[in-house]
Amino acid sequence: MTAIIPEIAGNLSVSLQQQLARVASQWTTHQGIQGTAIDGLELIRCNEPSSCGSSVYEPSLCFVIQGTKSIQLGDRQITYEPLSYLASSVHLPVLGRIIEASDERPYLAAKLKVDPQEVAELVLEMGEKAPPLQPGESCPEIQCGLCVSSMGEELQGGLYRLLRLLDYPEDIPILAPLARREIIYRVLVGEMGSRMRRFAASDTHAHRISTVISALKDHYAEPLRISELAEAANMSESTLYHSFKQVTRMSPLQFQKKLRLHEARRLMLTEGLEAATASYRVGYESPSHFSREYSRMFGAPPKADVTLLRGEWEIPDPVF
Repeated sequence: MTAIIPEIAGNLSVSLQQQLARVASQWTTHQGIQGTAIDGLELIRCNEPSSCGSSVYEPSLCFVIQGTKSIQLGDRQITYEPLSYLASSVHLPVLGRIIEASDERPYLAAKLKVDPQEVAELVLEMGEKAPPLQPGESCPEIQCGLCVSSMGEELQGGLYRLLRLLDYPEDIPILAPLARREIIYRVLVGEMGSRMRRFAASDTHAHRISTVISALKDHYAEPLRISELAEAANMSESTLYHSFKQVTRMSPLQFQKKLRLHEARRLMLTEGLEAATASYRVGYESPSHFSREYSRMFGAPPKADVTLLRGEWEIPDPVF
């Protein structure tokens, strides 16, 4: 087994951030999102500030190692800087752009997919050490599906140990699950612990909203029926609407629209569908209506946007 902890302890002249940046830079050979040999771990690199891009976040933790990014979720603006991390507890459509990045100091981030069940199991094992669920009345943002916090040294060290395993592929099957577990544990015992636990608790509104989001993702092309969603979540329609907006910062209808437009964009880009065909496929009845909403969201009509994307396809905007 590779002794990684002594390496950190014995190299105090080099900060943890520098070591994280070195490893992340080593394993990102080009700009954009890059998969790794570790299941659920992706690395992101960008060498220059980017324009505003639209994407869908999935349940995950994203650790910013270097550079700065700003994202917009509904009416909420979030900026995360070096050595901060962002927790996305549900699937959320957002707008984002890289603010600080250069060839000398590129934007570097690590994204780790997280299964809520994985969090729930660790909470149970932690017992009394697990952070208590806090009421949301004192903090209107506590229910929001995106939270940001700073990385302490313990969390930085856990992330470094996970990334360093990329240099030792023979150790990944045994040590990667342990490193993942440490990272999730560090988040749970940190200042974001109560918020993260909230989304793993089956008796909270946030958990019920996650089931509604899953239903919308699976049936985005179908007409939206709030009454059916409310019944499936065991909530009143007014409570569903209020809770949904707390978590996603948008209404169910706005959420569905964003999902439809993202999928239409993907269909045109990857499957070569015409705009009208893609619009019908995702549930629009009027191609002209689709084109107007597409232009408002992506900043250009469907054909022009997809043409531009195809020209830049080798270097896509980072998701995180």
